[in-house]
Amino acid sequence: MYDFAADIANCARDVEAGLAQQLEVARLSGPGPAAERVVAAMRHGALEGGKRLRPLLVRQAAAIFNVPAASALTAGLAVEMIHCYSLIHDDLPAMDDDDLRRGRPTVHKAYDEATAILAGDALLTHAFGLLADPACHPDPATRIALVTELVRGSGAGGMVGGQMRDIEGEQGGFSGDEISTMQAMKTGALIRASVRMGAILGGADARALSVLTAYAEAAGRAFQLADDILDVTATPEAMGKATGKDASAGKQTLVAELGLDGARARLAEIVNQALFALRTFGPKADGLRATAKYFASREN
Repeated sequence: MYDFAADIANCARDVEAGLAQQLEVARLSGPGPAAERVVAAMRHGALEGGKRLRPLLVRQAAAIFNVPAASALTAGLAVEMIHCYSLIHDDLPAMDDDDLRRGRPTVHKAYDEATAILAGDALLTHAFGLLADPACHPDPATRIALVTELVRGSGAGGMVGGQMRDIEGEQGGFSGDEISTMQAMKTGALIRASVRMGAILGGADARALSVLTAYAEAAGRAFQLADDILDVTATPEAMGKATGKDASAGKQTLVAELGLDGARARLAEIVNQALFALRTFGPKADGLRATAKYFASREN
């Protein structure tokens, strides 16, 4: 029987160990030795925290096609480096201006703003180096497909573009559809990329990739809506960061538009959509099913 608690714990352990190994001065050095201060800041922003949900999705999607967890790890590490870089930059004073992340000082507080920017830049850069390495996958075409997928999920038409839309929305306001579009880009695009990258590792055909994309898009919506609900209901201690910031900043969210009860009802609908998308898969997709349910039930 599938054990989600064991799956998420094992993935978090593997990702932590993998990141610790990758984020060493000797490994990150190029024509010259890697700058120790920026490497320390990269490690501060990437290690000792986080549930590693995006690498988990890579692993779970790949498992449907019998890809061993170890063979999906490098792609998962690349996704997690992108995620960690985005958090470092999101926390900066010019963005969300947060002092805490996972219960610890944010990178710009522990170091300084310039170092935090450079640490994020380096995590972003080295993520694609991981995907380009033959250790990620022996087939060059597969590695290219993984790079392309992560670019689409993290760039101007994905995560970065969603962050830009969020900033624009603070200034000019959003309609409900615009909120959904922004969130699908800012948060959902990297979740979508994670699932699709797992499928690409497994050599999924067009039909399977389409089914998993539908799941991933619903799961991304569920994650973001749950996050918005937690921003209203959870304590800073539980979240490891400041809460209530959306309301204080005047941000438009689906919680503000629908109310708390309406948002919870919508969340349940979205999770059901994610589960329905997986109906053609058997027990091998139980991991993805459990993760979608977890997105809705998590408390931090």
